Amino acid sequence: MDKFESLRAFTQVVEAGGFAAAAREMGLSRSAVNKLVMNLEDDLKAQLLHRTTRKVTPTETGLAFYERSIAILADLAEAERSACQQQSDPKGRLRINAPMTFGTLHLAPAIADFLSQYPEVQVELALSDRFIDPIEEGFDLTIRIAQPPTSASLIVHRLVTARRVICASPAYLNQHGTPSHPDDLKHHSCLHYGCLASQSQWQLTHKSEKQYAVNIKGVLCSNNGEALRDAAVKGLGITLLPTFIVGGDLRAATLQTVLSDYQPVEIAVYVVYPVNRHLSTKVQLMTDFLRDRFGDCPEWDRRPEQDRELG
Repeated sequence: MDKFESLRAFTQVVEAGGFAAAAREMGLSRSAVNKLVMNLEDDLKAQLLHRTTRKVTPTETGLAFYERSIAILADLAEAERSACQQQSDPKGRLRINAPMTFGTLHLAPAIADFLSQYPEVQVELALSDRFIDPIEEGFDLTIRIAQPPTSASLIVHRLVTARRVICASPAYLNQHGTPSHPDDLKHHSCLHYGCLASQSQWQLTHKSEKQYAVNIKGVLCSNNGEALRDAAVKGLGITLLPTFIVGGDLRAATLQTVLSDYQPVEIAVYVVYPVNRHLSTKVQLMTDFLRDRFGDCPEWDRRPEQDRELG
């Protein structure tokens, strides 16, 4: 049963004073309107109307239900009008959470371009590497990297693969040699994500699909990828980072990849938002915008000739 259609039929009967007049207003047959109201009464297990040969009037329960019904239908109509208006002209606040490095390097410029297209939207951007609960903390949209959350209350969209590489500066490799096998990393200074209190391990898969788990150590560990990238550029060691952090350095040759036949575990960038934001025009527009922005070949993975073609 279409409950909203039944509510409309019931309120129309009360306001018109009968089924025939309500049917004319709704463009339906009298029997169709009567069936909608009877189904509603059956569903509620309550009599809503007194029916006589002369007129139809609401029962006491029906009158109270009528007052609630017209309020519900008015709210629905307002929501429909609002959705139609926002589809063409989205407005209002959009709260976004994202990791620090991806947020500063790539998301912030994208949001600036988004706001140029939709000037009636106001974005509140919170950057943090802390794991947050988007529902509990009231975010409309969250960017996640690596594995997305699995929750029935969240919707997840994959934006783009976050390709990772093992890399070092030419100066470091000239001084310490270039590793040719994962086991060689045990003899190098490896700049790793994490903390000194925990043992760090890099998981690598050869193109033959053979897997390696290498325990590494070095002079620096950090929970921030830009700090590791800066140390690598200055020749302090070998690091494993996403190309959205080191892509520019690889293009500029201030860093170069090593062990390219051995791939780190694949990770990706995801958009995550609560289920109750699914119908939000602002959320959908931002999600689509980021998909188009980063796409199958994001800017940080493009070769110079690709940029010239796109330009």
